[in-house]
Amino acid sequence: MNAAPASAASASASALAPPVVALRQVTADLGGRPVLRGIDLTVRRGEVVALLGANGSGKSTTVRTLIGRTPVSGGTVELFGVPQHRFGAWGRLGYVPQRTTAAGGVPATVTEVVTAGRLARARFGVLRRADRAAVHRALELVGLAERAKDPVDALSGGQQQRVLIARALAAEPELLIMDEPLAGVDLASQELLAGTLRRLIADGTSVLLVLHELGPLEPLIDRCVVLRDGRVVLDGAAPHRTDGPHPADGSRSADATDTADGPPPEPGTAPPSPAADRPGGADTPDRP
Repeated sequence: MNAAPASAASASASALAPPVVALRQVTADLGGRPVLRGIDLTVRRGEVVALLGANGSGKSTTVRTLIGRTPVSGGTVELFGVPQHRFGAWGRLGYVPQRTTAAGGVPATVTEVVTAGRLARARFGVLRRADRAAVHRALELVGLAERAKDPVDALSGGQQQRVLIARALAAEPELLIMDEPLAGVDLASQELLAGTLRRLIADGTSVLLVLHELGPLEPLIDRCVVLRDGRVVLDGAAPHRTDGPHPADGSRSADATDTADGPPPEPGTAPPSPAADRPGGADTPDRP
């Protein structure tokens, strides 16, 4: 009898809680060159957000700024409602970098690499039974429990990517950030990743994904944010949640926005040329 009101109260509390991620007018420079030019980005509790855009649009820099690996030159960054410079609960956040060698060139077993991701949660760096159980659960989630004692270097590229994911999951994060998790990974591994994320999302984990294309992850995504030249050009519902323009196509979506306010063509006449076909149109990079 009281299940529905309790569920409604929980949803209301989640909506009122501060975002797990909040970037406001964030700017960042690399080598003296502006890379981010006023980024606004939020991820709410339990939300799955895809960060899309072409190479060089600022996706990975946005993520590195969020986790403190790239300093900001302006704007504010908050994690779980706390300014980044005062945030210390890094165990609440799991990060999977772009595909790389899981062991970093150091001989290690699958379990050793994944265990490293649990240290942020372990008291005084000492692993207890609960910590070892969390590592085992993470390996089961990515389908590598049977390879736990194998050297990481003996795994395929897709399996090594799953080791990195398990390392992030070992901390049982409330927010999972993944930078290009589908890049260079075969379809079977992509489907397995989708299944893993589905279970995490069902448990209330918030997820921020950097992607070139949505692929098998599309049904899981709530919102798409498209970057171009260090700016947000589209922030809207994922394709399966709307009948509007496909958010994964940043240029066409931005062009549609640019021309939406113009008058409709007269009956019997051709529509105006898209902005991308005009000098200085929507696809012309903004000047610094």
